[in-house]
Amino acid sequence: MAHKILFRTTFILTTLKQFTTTKTHSSFLHHLPFLHSQQHSPSFLFTLKNHPISLHSTTTAATTTAAASGYGGYLELTDDELIRQCEMDTFKSSGPGGQHRNKRESSVRLKHLPTGIVAQASEDRSQHKNRASAINRLRSLIALKVRKTVDLDAYSPPRELLQILPPKSSIRGSDIGSQIGPNNPKFAMGMQALLDLIFAVEGSVSDAAKYLGLSTGAVSRLILSDDLLRKEVNDLRASKGMKPLK
Repeated sequence: MAHKILFRTTFILTTLKQFTTTKTHSSFLHHLPFLHSQQHSPSFLFTLKNHPISLHSTTTAATTTAAASGYGGYLELTDDELIRQCEMDTFKSSGPGGQHRNKRESSVRLKHLPTGIVAQASEDRSQHKNRASAINRLRSLIALKVRKTVDLDAYSPPRELLQILPPKSSIRGSDIGSQIGPNNPKFAMGMQALLDLIFAVEGSVSDAAKYLGLSTGAVSRLILSDDLLRKEVNDLRASKGMKPLK
């Protein structure tokens, strides 16, 4: 029987306003899970949409979520702060690994209550190490699945996005420092901001490149540098009838 620990979380409700702009998106509800904007509707109707994603073999389905400015600040939280927003289950692994692994409830599953995103880890005999892996996977999934609306008319790339851009970008100042790659924990925040822009331009890499001061090829290479980022972009492009990036 799995042990379940329920952590306190806070839900903040705000009022939905009707918008009339057709080119840009305005702010959505704050901290409400499972909302996804219908980009072609001027009244911005909201529907529930599930987008399963596999992060290795130990991550369960995630849900695309529309959030207000700052995404709820989830990726800026410490591990302890983030896990307090989660429901955590521990369970026995049913996969290979020996009797010791199967006898102990060392596997960890985290459900992020504000978004409904679920991540788990079971590859280690240590529950502590699996918990750390699950938190890292949860951060990646939040970056991939929680979208912030973008005003293209007044768009200015946030610092976390500038940090993952190659130095050749014409808008990347010298104060940004060295380029952050996929192995850096801060890459998730830049990836999230990049996806916000790509969703705003409906999957067009060439349009995104114009806002980033890069060539289309340079943006494509940035997307292809991370398998999960590539998959998310290609899923979006497929939904728009575009060819996948390779």
